[in-house]
Amino acid sequence: MCTSVCADFGDRYFGRNLDVELSYGERVVIMPRGYTFNFKKTASIKNPYAIIGMAKVVDNVPLFFDAFNEKGLAVAGLAFAGNAYYKNVCESLDNIGAFEFIPWILLQCKNIADVKALLKKINVADISFSKALPSTPLHFMISDMECSIVVECVKEGVMVYDNPFEVLTNNPPFPIQLFNMNNYMSLSPNPPKNNFHKSISFEKYSRGMGAIGLPGDLSSQSRFVKAAFIKLNSYIPHINESSAVSQLFHILYSVYQQKGCVCLDEGVYEYTEYSSCCNLTRGIYYYTTYENSRITAIDMHKENLNGTDLIEYPLITENQIFRIN
Repeated sequence: MCTSVCADFGDRYFGRNLDVELSYGERVVIMPRGYTFNFKKTASIKNPYAIIGMAKVVDNVPLFFDAFNEKGLAVAGLAFAGNAYYKNVCESLDNIGAFEFIPWILLQCKNIADVKALLKKINVADISFSKALPSTPLHFMISDMECSIVVECVKEGVMVYDNPFEVLTNNPPFPIQLFNMNNYMSLSPNPPKNNFHKSISFEKYSRGMGAIGLPGDLSSQSRFVKAAFIKLNSYIPHINESSAVSQLFHILYSVYQQKGCVCLDEGVYEYTEYSSCCNLTRGIYYYTTYENSRITAIDMHKENLNGTDLIEYPLITENQIFRIN
């Protein structure tokens, strides 16, 4: 399970939590313009745009969890078990496996308008990377410099939804997530008003009471509500790169999963393996990991984006403590 958000804090920022029960050996990867991504059932594309993101690299192929290109277009894949539906290969369409979806979008598009046009000829097919790595049920949040959409591959087809909250978690399908938000229209960051009855007096005994009813559990629907409320009410009095990056991580940390709180089996727990924050304006990928809360940054523009080989940065996962004495 995962959470993804996009926000404007001066520059445009896109981030996500990856919530899993084990590490996949992921790392930050830059795919330069000279690298050729070979699709399983569709012709290869010569890279017009360099890409940076978090990926597991297998046989020199980056399997991206989330990434963005140098035009500021970002995509994150989130678990969508029980609802994702991949069809058989159709020769008249572009047949793309779920593991290929992110590069397929980012190699060809510079904004959401391009994405919507490209999606008209896609068939997200039941194509596995290998026998050891079968298709993963996913849906996708895609953001450019102005707006966000959600793409869900279901039995009815490839569904594309405008995303006014610029938040995505997991199940249920996105239209149900949107409808559920109607239940929370009374929430506010301001002190509550007495709408109960004018004859009754109430005491505002604590700060933050305007948000009573905001979900605090770790289910995907609750995380959607909480992340949306916190993101939309997020405020930075003096915006700079440091404060903006910090704020996006704080939004993600509000729905962070701690080891032990989501039990999958005896001794097996889902937790937030990493959190990422991408400055889409400047091309910088920031991340933290479960054990290492120090923010690490990789600037794609400080590398040779015209190269042919993947540029890989293993994650710094060891806890880094600044000791004063």
